[in-house]
Amino acid sequence: MRIGILLNEHAGPDSLRLFTDELRQAADEGFDSAWLPHVFGLDALTALAIAGSRVPEIPIGTAVVPTYPRHPGALAQQARSTALAVGPDRLTLGIGLSHKIVIENMYGHDFGRPVRHMREYLEVLTPLLEGNPVSFTGETVTANLALTVPNEDHVPVLVAALGEQMLKLAGRATEGTILWMTGPTTIRDHIAPTITEAATAAGRPAPRIVCALPVLVTDEPDAARARAGKVFKMYGTLPSYRAMMDREGVAGPADMAIVGTEDQVAERIRGVIDAGATEFVGIVFDGGEAAGRTRKLLTSLKS
Repeated sequence: MRIGILLNEHAGPDSLRLFTDELRQAADEGFDSAWLPHVFGLDALTALAIAGSRVPEIPIGTAVVPTYPRHPGALAQQARSTALAVGPDRLTLGIGLSHKIVIENMYGHDFGRPVRHMREYLEVLTPLLEGNPVSFTGETVTANLALTVPNEDHVPVLVAALGEQMLKLAGRATEGTILWMTGPTTIRDHIAPTITEAATAAGRPAPRIVCALPVLVTDEPDAARARAGKVFKMYGTLPSYRAMMDREGVAGPADMAIVGTEDQVAERIRGVIDAGATEFVGIVFDGGEAAGRTRKLLTSLKS
């Protein structure tokens, strides 16, 4: 069982130092991987390049970089530069569409034809990550360029795929998917069979299925669920995640949080892996003693 942890976004002038310290803690504790979200704080790849060059022991990844605001050539250049900074076989590039409210209302891009956008995006991103030139003209993306970043390291790509068409695309064209607000029933009945069938048909290896969920070891599960409901409330309003919660048969984000004693949390995480996830990434959503218990339990599950 591979167990990773999602790192926190930090604000203020000390944010990079705090992030580096947190990455060091994750490495010292023995996590299999550490992931950084890319929202409106630190640029995830830049932060990982800096912190990862100072903390060399742990695999790192983005969870996830939105595609629409970045030309795939620019993202490939940045990812290969980050991989060069942190060393071989460490960086996983997690990418995703984000959400209509972000892409259209905040960035001003057209969120139409998302599957075509991602398909064409990968047509440019993938060869450039592999060090090959690209000449491609699509309906949403065009590129005629080659990169000279002095790095031949392989950078695996995971697509944040939840719907059927995106899962099929991820299976055919990438190393797998990274999930959020998606539970074991949905992984077993929808995610794993869809992406695996597509990967098999394309002659690709079995895909990575990275499942990220809120987790907290506590003797007060009701209070923890209430806190999770507040912290993650907005995800219940976003259509892609709402669809996954509907598939799972739960009311909202509070029900997706894995909370309880060590034994209860361990059982639920094993259930996620048994359902078809290849890796579990914990989002520890409280501090103090509960956070310490949670991190200790998570690393104890590694195998």
